[in-house]
Amino acid sequence: MASTHTITVVGLGAGNAGDLTRRAWHTLENASVVYLRTERHPCVPDLPRRAYYESFDALYETYDDFTDVYNAICDRLLTAARDEDVVYAVPGDPLVGETTVMQLLARAAAGTVNVEIVHGISFIEPMLRHTGIDALDGLQILDGMTLAAMHHPPINPQYPAFISGVYSRAVASDVKLTLMNQYHDRFMVTLVHGAGTASAVAETVPLAEMDHSRAISHLTSLYVPALGRYTSFESFQETMAHLRAPEGCPWDIQQTHETLRPYLIEEAYEVLAAIDAQDWDELASELGDLLLQVVFHAQIATEDGAFTMADVLDRINRKLIRRHPHVWGDVDVQGSPDRVLANWEEIKKQERASAGKVRDSVLDKVNTALPALMVAYEYQKQAAKVGFDWPDMAGVEDKIREELNEILTSPSAAHKIAEIGDLLFVVVNWLRWLGVDDPESLLRSTNLKFYRRFRYVEQQARAAGKELQGMTLAEMDLLWDEAKRLGR
Repeated sequence: MASTHTITVVGLGAGNAGDLTRRAWHTLENASVVYLRTERHPCVPDLPRRAYYESFDALYETYDDFTDVYNAICDRLLTAARDEDVVYAVPGDPLVGETTVMQLLARAAAGTVNVEIVHGISFIEPMLRHTGIDALDGLQILDGMTLAAMHHPPINPQYPAFISGVYSRAVASDVKLTLMNQYHDRFMVTLVHGAGTASAVAETVPLAEMDHSRAISHLTSLYVPALGRYTSFESFQETMAHLRAPEGCPWDIQQTHETLRPYLIEEAYEVLAAIDAQDWDELASELGDLLLQVVFHAQIATEDGAFTMADVLDRINRKLIRRHPHVWGDVDVQGSPDRVLANWEEIKKQERASAGKVRDSVLDKVNTALPALMVAYEYQKQAAKVGFDWPDMAGVEDKIREELNEILTSPSAAHKIAEIGDLLFVVVNWLRWLGVDDPESLLRSTNLKFYRRFRYVEQQARAAGKELQGMTLAEMDLLWDEAKRLGR
């Protein structure tokens, strides 16, 4: 049943009673009862004294969860509004970080109560004064409690951010950990204690030390400066879109999904090379080059009207969450990676069935676009899952000997080549039995070992004033053996 009375929500401002609007003061002055979300606000002692003030602070002690507190506050306000108009006062502005107000507005939209808003100065305006920035320069506003529960901050690092409600050292610690998934631990941030009050203090500290501050209280907010002009995913997309624009780069404009194919493969392998070399600076660079290919393809698709980067991100996010019900659901994998993989395969099977995709063979799940060495390994692994495998490694080793003998006794070069292919296939199976689950990386590391040893041979020959072409194989073998002894 719709109420005939009104709940007037008054913003008490950031802390100084002198900052209250005339309308706010008039509303409070003419109220018989004023409900306070919290009495712990600096301007409360200086409010008009004609009204009786009733706070909801006791509810914070009654309930363990803020959601329950906010629900209880709304219930009490709605009950009071059945009999008379109600004045409800909240810190700051009613529409900045006030969950109870949003709940009341939702009830108003449903026609169950009338709600009026009397705006006040939020924590944002005093924070702008302390930090000296322009709010229109991409400023982002976040809630500290929400951020504390996350694992990565939803912040575009190219622009600054204000974080409210960093009300304890425990919350500050959790916020810090979330931010450190994007910002370096020595990145300088600013804690502003009591923004909007006469005793406001700004404290600039390294991110890793922000929770050490002893000044943190219920009136503490955090300023996170911009990290840099080119540090965001969005700025990368802008760069790519500019390159593809009419005034952009002629080469980039001409590219298609098909012409970019070799670059995608090349960049992926360069990432692997950086990992093999354990060169982390190079890895950061190569990951950027690989990401360029993803953004490039997404930009082309955007221009073609096929899909956008938002579609790409939405699909992969949903897929990851859907395929991890033990993280975002109630499935118990008992800490077993094998159970995780089994669930993953079952979920993929259900997805294929829903999409009407049927596999005629257990081998059809193998991506044949992979390098041949990896396809051979995956084929053998899938066949082994259904029992098509040797009972022990001795059978594999006997097959190795058999294939090698067939090579040595082959009557022709063509037959010998075919048998060598069979031997390679069996060698991959041998590696699987030995516990090598990535023969591609094994061969890459062997290639790198050969490169280093051969470079040593070249360097030593050059130091001796010789050219390899003029050396005997025996001379080069001596240097090769020396490289092996030195671990080169």
